[in-house]
Amino acid sequence: MRLNGEISSGEDEEEKQTGTTTFSAQKVVVGYALTSKKKKSFLQPSFTGLARNKGIYFVAVDLKKPLPEQGPFDIILHKLSGEEWHEIIEDYRQKHPEVTVLDPPDAIQHLHNRQSMLQDVVDLNLSDCHGKVAIPRQLVFTKEKDPSSIPYEVTKAGMKLPLVAKPLVVDGTAKSHELFLAYDEFSLSELEPPLVLQEFVNHGGVLFKIYIVGETIKVVRRFSLPNISKRELSKVAGVFRFPRVSCAAASADDADLDPNIAEHPPRPLLERLARELRHRLGLHLFNIDMIREYGTKDVFYVIDINYFPGYGKMPDYEHVFTDFLLSLMQSKYKKKLTT
Repeated sequence: MRLNGEISSGEDEEEKQTGTTTFSAQKVVVGYALTSKKKKSFLQPSFTGLARNKGIYFVAVDLKKPLPEQGPFDIILHKLSGEEWHEIIEDYRQKHPEVTVLDPPDAIQHLHNRQSMLQDVVDLNLSDCHGKVAIPRQLVFTKEKDPSSIPYEVTKAGMKLPLVAKPLVVDGTAKSHELFLAYDEFSLSELEPPLVLQEFVNHGGVLFKIYIVGETIKVVRRFSLPNISKRELSKVAGVFRFPRVSCAAASADDADLDPNIAEHPPRPLLERLARELRHRLGLHLFNIDMIREYGTKDVFYVIDINYFPGYGKMPDYEHVFTDFLLSLMQSKYKKKLTT
């Protein structure tokens, strides 16, 4: 079996599989299909050690063998790209409903396109939840679009500069998380579709990463792009490339910031947003990148949603994730008793 990306093979299993696995026996086997990079950041010794103490054992899925011949698994965690894996895990999920697959591949696919990714936020009505949540105005340009037509389309749509340009497709590569900031409409023809253009919203240079693990919510502040003044906009021209903005090294949790900028979004708003998106997306594991419009207290914008993000950067992720996996088994066990 040959799939996209560098994959951890079955030879580096955390534990050998022995015997049957039921929640009542206090043993949970979690199969994982992750890239080597993801395995290193997620399956840290502090996490696997805590999990093992609670009866959770992580076993690498061997991509050289048919998935149905492996296990038995209680849960499968996966984040691999490629149509072949998509078909394999979906077929397995349909034929093995007793195994919890995190998460359904069709639901994950929804987040691989930045146009469909944010549509569920547009459809939400959170007006009674201590704040307003929207998405920046945006335009989508498909691969077939002639770059020279972008300035005209932007002017026609009445979009305000500056504009943030992002790749349309999110495929897990560093390139798919690159940003470009365009200060004038003429420079937009330098961009290469497929892409999404979003109006830049001043947000005090702070972004909130909202991690979702089942029903648990954790918020982390990160530094982001600074505000852009009208004076700066009138003096600067061109398109500027930025790497991934919200990286671990740019944590703003301990920085001395203006409280009006640094204050977390209201908890009731986050709980309602997370609950609605969990239901609409059909996902357990994702994060939301959110900003607060500068000068406001309760106007927020969702600018990105990512599946199975870098949980290793989330505070106390070891306990949060261990409790989540056990809660899945507890729910499954209770359901089994009532049927």
